[in-house]
Amino acid sequence: MTSDPGLRRLAKTDIDLVTDAYIDEQEALCRELTIKLYKRNPLELQRQPGMTINRRMQQLFQRPRALRFTELNSETGTNAIELALNDDFHGDRVFALMTGITSMLDASYGGRTEYFMLDSLSADRLTKSARNLEIVLWRLKHRGPSTDSPWLLTNSLDPEQPNLSFERLFGKMIALQDMMATISNGGEQRNINRVVQGIASAALFPLGI
Repeated sequence: MTSDPGLRRLAKTDIDLVTDAYIDEQEALCRELTIKLYKRNPLELQRQPGMTINRRMQQLFQRPRALRFTELNSETGTNAIELALNDDFHGDRVFALMTGITSMLDASYGGRTEYFMLDSLSADRLTKSARNLEIVLWRLKHRGPSTDSPWLLTNSLDPEQPNLSFERLFGKMIALQDMMATISNGGEQRNINRVVQGIASAALFPLGI
């Protein structure tokens, strides 16, 4: 594809331009979530001697993507997410979680970072990734080595210093995926199965690619 901005824009439909904007916004939210998780869980960064937040950001968000890491057994997508929430994992849980979320979202857009005419979206993958984000949020709030100590700290309900910013971030990411699924499906109503009851035992949905 040409590098000329004008010609590149001519090769895009309105939906392509919207998709590009959604992909960019999701990456911005993932970057924000990564930084917030490390600030809330500083010990995770120390599991890799000499590691810094900047280095982790480079690993996660470099272009082109290269999200298979030896320290995570080359796991990506839902497998990396499960690793981050596994009792037997002793590595950097923030890194494992964000590797999983970032690669899952990439997969929901077919691994593309930019869309052009004739490129297609999968409403099914977009919807499944949204449901996975709901499940991840629930498990972060309710699971860990004990009921008093989740694997990763997120929201705080301390009346003195309440912090629901993680909930809001996940909410934005979920809404973007659901909206993109609706757009890619021609605006038709979808029968989206929102996990409300029984989510504690719900399995993450593989995206099928």
